[in-house]
Amino acid sequence: MQDLWLSFQQLMDPEYLLSHGGFYIVVLIVFAETGLFFGFFLPGDYLLFLAGLFCALGKIDVDITTMYLGILAAGVLGNFAGYWFGHRTGPVLFKRKDSFLFKRKYVIMAEEFYQKYGGTALIIGRFVPIIRTFAPIFAGVVKLNFRKFVIYNIIGAFLWASLLTLTGYFLGVKFPAIINYVEYIIVGLIVIAFLPIAIALLKRWLTRKKQTKQTNSNNN
Repeated sequence: MQDLWLSFQQLMDPEYLLSHGGFYIVVLIVFAETGLFFGFFLPGDYLLFLAGLFCALGKIDVDITTMYLGILAAGVLGNFAGYWFGHRTGPVLFKRKDSFLFKRKYVIMAEEFYQKYGGTALIIGRFVPIIRTFAPIFAGVVKLNFRKFVIYNIIGAFLWASLLTLTGYFLGVKFPAIINYVEYIIVGLIVIAFLPIAIALLKRWLTRKKQTKQTNSNNN
C-alpha cells in the first residue's frame, strides 16, 4: 500500500515525471488528461509549463520544438479519443457507478460547463482541470458536429500548448534563476487553474441553499 501511495505521489509530481520519464511521459500524460476519463487527476497545466522551462534550461534531453509539437499532437489526439468514447458510451456514462478512477459528478460538471459555453467549452475548458478531461467526452455524448469538434479541438490544443509550454520556455531562457522558485510557480498555477471550479462549486452551493430556503418558506 505504501508503494502504491509513493507511486501515486510520483505521478502527481511534474518535476519527477520530467526528470525520469522525459518527453514520452509528458506526451502520454497530456493524451490521458485530455480525453481518458481516468486522467482527470493528472498534472496538466504546470506539467506543460515545466516542460517548456526544462527545455530552456537543458534539464531534459529534447528540444522545445519536439516537445511543443508532441504536446500539441497529444492534446489533439486525446480529445479525439474522448469524443469517440463519449460517442460510443452515450447516456450510459451518466449511470456509471463512482470509483477511484471515475466520478459521476465530474461528468455533470462538464455537462453544465458545456451547456453554458457550447462548443467553445472545448477551447475554454482546456485551461480548467477536470473540464478538459470530460468536455470532449461530453461533446461525443451529445454528438457535436464532428467538423466543428475538429476545429474547436485544434484551436483549444494550440492555445493551451502555446500559452503554457512556450511561456515556460521563454521565461526559462530569459530568467534561468526562475527554476529556484518553481515550487511557488506550481502552487500559483494550481490555484489559478482550480479557481474557476471553486467559483462554480460555490455558486452551485449558494443556489441550492437559496432554493432550500425558498422551499422551506413555501412549506411554511
